[in-house]
Amino acid sequence: MSSSSSTASVSEIRDKLWLAIAERRLKPGTRLKEEELAEIFSSSRARVRQALTLLERDRLVTLIPNRGGFVAEPTIEEARDVFFARRLVEGGLLERLCETATETDLEDLHDHIAQEREAAAEGDLASIVRLSGGFHILIAELAGSAYLHDVLRDLVSRTSLISTMYGPRHQHDCGPDEHAEVVACIARRDAAGALRAMQHHLSHVEDTLDLSGGQLPTRDLRQLLG
Repeated sequence: MSSSSSTASVSEIRDKLWLAIAERRLKPGTRLKEEELAEIFSSSRARVRQALTLLERDRLVTLIPNRGGFVAEPTIEEARDVFFARRLVEGGLLERLCETATETDLEDLHDHIAQEREAAAEGDLASIVRLSGGFHILIAELAGSAYLHDVLRDLVSRTSLISTMYGPRHQHDCGPDEHAEVVACIARRDAAGALRAMQHHLSHVEDTLDLSGGQLPTRDLRQLLG
């Protein structure tokens, strides 16, 4: 993301912006200036514009005529819809994974939770946020659905926006214990238990939202993406 001689592709720009949103480095309402982003990514404004259009399709960016792009600011109603969608999508993925999970899959899940615990012990906020969302994306990956993987990836990123806007400032993300409970059910092939554990987990995250919360201050793009 620094000023290198290489030219970033549209997908690279999209993915780096997506990650910055998912890790809560880009706050809701942050203005995304094409010219500045083109310089940061050593790319053209046309490519930046294409990347922003892809992110708008995923409802992570809002493009306003004559003003440019902004990181989306989900409403309370949208926040509820996102959690509703996640319950449906992740429930189906868990049912499939409980049937198909291999020993290697379980090792991957346990390794991921170990990384979550390590990040929590070290107080590494960026890793905590990344790994917390990454657990859910890993379930989609292991369940073998490329389409639902992409759907959930965007839902997880939008959840980060929602948590940034409406979540308590002292809480960075859910801990790994609830994730471990889900994995224990997968290991037992207990689809009903895994679903209950995931529903409880998502409800716990949603219940922490402060519905009177507002937008947090934004920061300089170079500081966020450099």
